[in-house]
Amino acid sequence: MNIAIRKFQEEDIHYKVKWINDENNNKYLHYDLPLREDKTLLWFKTLEGRNDRVDYTITFDGEPAGLIGLLNIDSKNKKAEYYICLGQEKFKGRGIASIATDLLIKIGYKEFGLQKIYLYTEVENTQAQKLFEKIGFEKEGLLKNDVIYNAKKIDRYVYGLNVGSYIF
Repeated sequence: MNIAIRKFQEEDIHYKVKWINDENNNKYLHYDLPLREDKTLLWFKTLEGRNDRVDYTITFDGEPAGLIGLLNIDSKNKKAEYYICLGQEKFKGRGIASIATDLLIKIGYKEFGLQKIYLYTEVENTQAQKLFEKIGFEKEGLLKNDVIYNAKKIDRYVYGLNVGSYIF
């Protein structure tokens, strides 16, 4: 089982569109759906030269398996927001997300000097919460009515990981 992460590339756009548009993946995402390849290509072209985010494709035995990255990279405060999405059911429950997250945390520390990585997850997304807690993220608080999506108010938890105490 060879799991790696590599920089998100233009040829990954069709995977992103397919995965994000999949109802099994987008239940807890707040995207304007459906994604379209032409608009996603325009988004991809805006990434070049940015230093406030980094996006990767997770690979499993060389096959694209998901997306992972850091958003809102704040070099002054040495923190960033984490995200992950595995593409297909065949990749879920196999430890891929844990290994990919471990690789991303190491990159965040070594390349960006991050001391904290945080994330938001809907209160109902208990499956993701189990993954985050297994990795070492700690629930730091409840954000009531944090997001309004499709006219629905959504409560979310904020999780944090102190990168300095993460075992490398």
